[in-house]
Amino acid sequence: MSEAPWLTIIGLGEDGLKGLSAASRTALEAAEIVIGPSRHLALIGDMPCDTRAWPVPFSDGIAPLLELRGRQVVVLASGDPFWFGAGGTLARHLAPEEWQSLPGPSSFSLAANVLGWSLEQVTCHGLHAAPLTRLRPYLAPDSRIIVLLRDGPAVPELAAYLSDEGFGQSEMIVLEALGGPRERVTRVRADALQTGGFDHPVCVAVQVAGEGPALPLASGRPDAWFDTDGQITKQPVRAMTLAALAPQRHELLWDIGGGSGSIAIEWLLAHPTCEAISFERRADRAARISANATRLGVDRLSVVEGAAPNALEAQAKPQAVFIGGGLSADLLHWLERHLEPGTRLVANAVTLETESLLLQAQQRRGGSLTRLELSAAEPLGSKRGWKSSYPIVQWSACL
Repeated sequence: MSEAPWLTIIGLGEDGLKGLSAASRTALEAAEIVIGPSRHLALIGDMPCDTRAWPVPFSDGIAPLLELRGRQVVVLASGDPFWFGAGGTLARHLAPEEWQSLPGPSSFSLAANVLGWSLEQVTCHGLHAAPLTRLRPYLAPDSRIIVLLRDGPAVPELAAYLSDEGFGQSEMIVLEALGGPRERVTRVRADALQTGGFDHPVCVAVQVAGEGPALPLASGRPDAWFDTDGQITKQPVRAMTLAALAPQRHELLWDIGGGSGSIAIEWLLAHPTCEAISFERRADRAARISANATRLGVDRLSVVEGAAPNALEAQAKPQAVFIGGGLSADLLHWLERHLEPGTRLVANAVTLETESLLLQAQQRRGGSLTRLELSAAEPLGSKRGWKSSYPIVQWSACL
């Protein structure tokens, strides 16, 4: 029979001890050491055991906590520790039998019950340390969003961001100290919020409204969404390239010759668990890729400045690879030697020389070759005619 866990993580609400379950109270009574943020320690009051404030930044408290193995320790967290809380971080450093968690209601649940919102129809975000731009993919009229913010001053920052993106008509419901005696609910339009005066802990529910552009859901977003110096896989070709890459949950993409980062960013927009590494030899373009990713609200993107194949060394192996720039025989042979079997590879060629490389690769490794020829209607004197773009040859293969 296994021993009882030495660490208990307790989810605490603004009502302090009053809101704890019997199991949480029992764990506190048995604790030799209680650790938590100063605000949480104040909520439970004086304790007969040793109490310690968790340091800032949070990561500084991990090593001292692990040194307490063998003693009965309680760590206090907010609400549900495993929903944008400390639980996930702590669990990564512990064996399953070392810990147990006794959650309380999350801020999201408390907010939904105040507002009458069904949580399954709401997107929930923890932005304590993340930029407000993470909300960009979710900004569309009639969307409902609940956001946890780092502090009171972040509330007017959120209002300004919504207004700047064209959604100043959105209703913001500011919820402070939910579930406790200091609870306060304030409703205000984003473009009407001039001052702060809000206290931590704070979350904001947003009923999105306004004339701002919503980010399309389908691959092949308009080119105007990306800042570019002209080095970009254009919208129709990008849509077909993403279809060939076929993003799946928890997969990693190598985007070789990132340019503006449009392929990597659209890969990440396919699902929040997708990851990408964009390789770009030019420093200005590498910076542009990072800026585009931040503005469009995606994370899990690493930008590596350097030329392939040298820049590919020591990187985590991908499930899919796109070659948008720097296509060469050496690069193709390197990928064939080093990628794991089953890796999906898509490469686009514009010049006759790179097209020849893809013809040879298809003969060696199989896969499919597709020729993309696109024309757009443009003025032709007083009328209009079709103007053709350079044809693109696309090789798609499973190595």
